[in-house]
Amino acid sequence: MRRIRVAAVGAVTLSLVLTAAACGGGSTGGSGSNEQPRTLTYWASNQGASIEVDKKVLQPELDKFEKQTGIKVKLEVVPWADLLNRILTATTSGQGPDILNIGNTWSASLQSTGALLPWDAKNLEAIGGKDRFVESALGSTGAPGQDPAAVPLYSMAYALYYNKKMFKDAGITKPPATWDELIATGKKISKDGKWGIGVEGSNLSNNIHQVFVLGKQHGADFFTADGKADFTSDGAVAAVKQYVDLMAAQKITGPGNAEYAQNQSLSDFAKNKTGMVLWQTASATFKAQGMKDDEWGVAPAPVPSGQPGAGRQTNSMVAGINLAVFKNTKNIDGALKFVKFMTSDDEQKTLNKAYGSIPPVKTAQQDPAFSDPALAVLRDTLATSAAALPQVPEESQFETVVGTAVKELFADAAAGRAVTTESVRAKLEKAQQQMPKK
Repeated sequence: MRRIRVAAVGAVTLSLVLTAAACGGGSTGGSGSNEQPRTLTYWASNQGASIEVDKKVLQPELDKFEKQTGIKVKLEVVPWADLLNRILTATTSGQGPDILNIGNTWSASLQSTGALLPWDAKNLEAIGGKDRFVESALGSTGAPGQDPAAVPLYSMAYALYYNKKMFKDAGITKPPATWDELIATGKKISKDGKWGIGVEGSNLSNNIHQVFVLGKQHGADFFTADGKADFTSDGAVAAVKQYVDLMAAQKITGPGNAEYAQNQSLSDFAKNKTGMVLWQTASATFKAQGMKDDEWGVAPAPVPSGQPGAGRQTNSMVAGINLAVFKNTKNIDGALKFVKFMTSDDEQKTLNKAYGSIPPVKTAQQDPAFSDPALAVLRDTLATSAAALPQVPEESQFETVVGTAVKELFADAAAGRAVTTESVRAKLEKAQQQMPKK
């Protein structure tokens, strides 16, 4: 997802919306009962540096759509901190938009409410067909074996960003490709008030993204094949401990990072206080922090072998934004036209260039703009070494309870308390007990 954010819904909230069949769309039409509405409402997620930036990016494209179709789109850009709760409220109140952006990790959770339009073969054909989309992006559109609950709009991936000045000052000539190399690099940098790598210990979603990837590298998925929580396996415990040990054992992360939330680690990176960060599609954020493009570099995130790939060589979750339609919109045809427009080659190029993300539409990726070295790393990661977070209805609770466990372990490390295999397993056992019973 574009903005790292704290999952805002717990088991009780989600259980309330599981019974909601759908949401009434916000379309408006004429007085005649058979007249197609000529207006669609659209909740867009905050992808740019501010809501005003998003409006400047999106409004000209929405005007273009109106000129082509005669359908006006009423835009509201919703901050990430509010988006999930707004959507859940809409599923129960019937007062929601026709079309909306969702974080792709929420797809299965929102799918389970029954409020979103299923993208069956007929609906997919109306927007050009399933085969237009990159397979990894489609993997984050809903539960396996069900019709997708949304379609990919913007794709992102994690990579290792490194501060060129700090690398040069420490005599480091290339970015690390393995974790052993990353630790060695981090120790060369970690002195005189500077640190090797930044984390955001209070950012629950980012915690989940990092330990999910490390879990893959340890052969753990955090959920069983039948969707049951499996947080205490040896692989899951090892993954969480490895991440927290960047601070606790390796001491290449500053103790203050235990309290960091959204984007604080990037601020340290931009100020030459932290040499590396693991982040998703960070170029626009660095620019907003005042960094020039030639002041940072990007490389694939580390894997045990040094060569990213599938399985234990996974080095990113599939990050991104999906586009969904509320099932009870009064203008299904108009909504389908809008989704087709937003996922067209031209719009995919325009919007993803503006946001520094990768088009999930294969043909749009062929634009030379997405061959920039920084974006090429992300594009290749999505194509070859990224995995989708578990597409289960309880994903939101997973982000909350395991993300909180990791936060608490970072707090222990910052306070000088021992982080052991046993203490990690105890935190994850507590998290698993908070999950809905199946």
